[in-house]
Amino acid sequence: MHANQTDVQKILGGVQQYVVPLFQRPYSWETRQWTKLWSDLAELCEEDKPRNHFIGSIVTMPERAVPEGVSKFILIDGQQRLTTMLVLLAAVRDKARRDDDTKLADKIDDLMLKNRHQDETDVYKLLPTQADRSAFCAIMDGTVPPVGDGIAAAHAFFEKKLRSPSAPALDRIHTVICKSLVLVSIVLDRDDNPYLIFESLNATGQPLTQADLIRNFVFMRVHSKQQDKVFREFWQPMQERLGKHLTEFMRHFLMRDGRVVKQGDVYLSFKECVEERGDEGVQDYLTELANFSVHYSRLIDPAREPNRELADRLARLNRFEATTAYPFLLNVYHDLAEGRLGAADFAGILDVLESFLIRRYVCGVPTNALSKIFVSLYAQARAVGPVREGVRAVLADKNFPRDKVFREQFLALRLYGGGDRRDKAKLILDRLEASYEHKEAIDPKSLTIEHVMPRTLTDWWREHLGDGWEDIHEAWLDTVGNLTLTGYNPELSNSDFRKKKAILNASHVELNRHFADMVVWDGDAILRRGSALAERALRVWPDVPRTVDDRDEADEPDEEREESAGLLETVIDDLGGSTALVGAGRFRIHRLPDARVVNVKYSRSHGKYYWFGLHASLWEELKRVKATHLVLVLGATGYASVPISFIDKYVADAGTSPKADGTIRHYHVLVTTGRNPELFHHGNPNRYSITSFFTPLPVKAKPGAPVGDS
Repeated sequence: MHANQTDVQKILGGVQQYVVPLFQRPYSWETRQWTKLWSDLAELCEEDKPRNHFIGSIVTMPERAVPEGVSKFILIDGQQRLTTMLVLLAAVRDKARRDDDTKLADKIDDLMLKNRHQDETDVYKLLPTQADRSAFCAIMDGTVPPVGDGIAAAHAFFEKKLRSPSAPALDRIHTVICKSLVLVSIVLDRDDNPYLIFESLNATGQPLTQADLIRNFVFMRVHSKQQDKVFREFWQPMQERLGKHLTEFMRHFLMRDGRVVKQGDVYLSFKECVEERGDEGVQDYLTELANFSVHYSRLIDPAREPNRELADRLARLNRFEATTAYPFLLNVYHDLAEGRLGAADFAGILDVLESFLIRRYVCGVPTNALSKIFVSLYAQARAVGPVREGVRAVLADKNFPRDKVFREQFLALRLYGGGDRRDKAKLILDRLEASYEHKEAIDPKSLTIEHVMPRTLTDWWREHLGDGWEDIHEAWLDTVGNLTLTGYNPELSNSDFRKKKAILNASHVELNRHFADMVVWDGDAILRRGSALAERALRVWPDVPRTVDDRDEADEPDEEREESAGLLETVIDDLGGSTALVGAGRFRIHRLPDARVVNVKYSRSHGKYYWFGLHASLWEELKRVKATHLVLVLGATGYASVPISFIDKYVADAGTSPKADGTIRHYHVLVTTGRNPELFHHGNPNRYSITSFFTPLPVKAKPGAPVGDS
């Protein structure tokens, strides 16, 4: 960096051109600044020996050498004052010509305004941004500038002042401008960071974006004679296409190759990529950038996607704020555009992403790993094989919740809540409604979320829910079983269930068909509806095939579910039957006639042992309601009614499956097969006999029983 004091004549008198970088904003000086400058000039002109008058500084940086044309300097700071000086000098020249002072007019034109004998835009001492260029060049050429332009207004202002009878003589004004107006010229080295310097000089102005700097960086490496063409064909359409999303697009464009780029490092990462290719590859890189911007515009605005199937899926991803997937999707879109991927496969990939994101959200998997997952997903998927199959295979091992866990969590999740939870709840309900594929489906935008059991309970509702209404309300209010969609939210309000049922029965919303046969709306009713919706959710957001058996979360096959359903009911009958559900009801904890409080779990044999997943939330609920026994159904051989105190000692050392945040998802409960069952841990020789708690049963499954834990 080099700095020295200079005057206007030295700045403009040589054969050079100052190029206003494209990250600069248009000319913005107005009457207040012009009046101040003219007043200072008029005062200096009255002095016999005008003193030096400091007007500020300009910061420039030499442009990379080009094979022909004038020496060019990037004007980092000082655009407003330098532009104004040139416009003022042009007004003086024009007045001199009207006054037949050809010598002064030519002197100003040849030495201060133009680079004689140069071609095209190289003839001008200053080259503004495209927004100001036509008006500025018209003024420099002595023609009529566009009306209303800021630069044209400045020219008109000074022409008016020069026509005033009190205006100083033209040669005097010219001399004062050239010799008495001084400034500090700061010339940067090519290795200096113009972005940081401009930021510090422009601290009170509009902050620059990373895209602003990238634009300047690119065009510094494009020959000036090609800049207009390149700008019009590539940059301007991209800028208009993406608007405020331009910087984030560039970040995601850079990340599509697997690198992680922080928001503040976009410019530096872009600069590295361009410099790796060399200056000769800049235009090719810009062409590639512009092509990918078309894909990105469809990601951020799916209405631009002509394929309706793809547009609908992209719109759902955007509602779920899935921008972390954009680097991956840019590659997939590129494959689609190049004919390497069909629209049906692209739609299938979007379906997998939606299932992946919805399941993780419902199961409480943190989102902080998503960015890294999606950045590397394309390369990993291509390594497996065709992209669609590869995506399924890769995501299967990225904490993609299995059916059993998803079903349980979908049923129990507090789906409705503050912040973005309400928007996500609306998306999930909209998708469930659409899954009925009604030929006269209602526009989901006209519907809002309704709590069937209201958020504020009236006396009618307290009586309707009965004893334990507080627990029921707390446990089930915001779960999917109690939520629906309606266009009659104000009419429903806190009404009793009979009135709500009448309104919902008249609805065209398929989700509301469930209420037609309902008489009571309590915890059990909410649980049954939630279970039905959970089964539907499994079809809307399906799991993906696994290459490895994940016993922690694996689902039972249909015949196993059928067997477990019959066994669970049979065991409850053998225990004496259930007199009531204890607690909130979500885990089906039963009170027996002899006052025992139990939860019944089923497992088939896995060779030499039975495996049970005891979820941490269930375990906490069992202790909260002071349950007495955990009943383990050991396939079709019988069941063990194990005291909670016994289980408590066992799980203290049990193996566990963690959630992504490190907390426990469930405990591993293992029981040996045979007539003398024992609790044990993998890798631990200790055994805990539960033979005394075991009851053999010659059981047969009862048809039509509900599926799942009893």
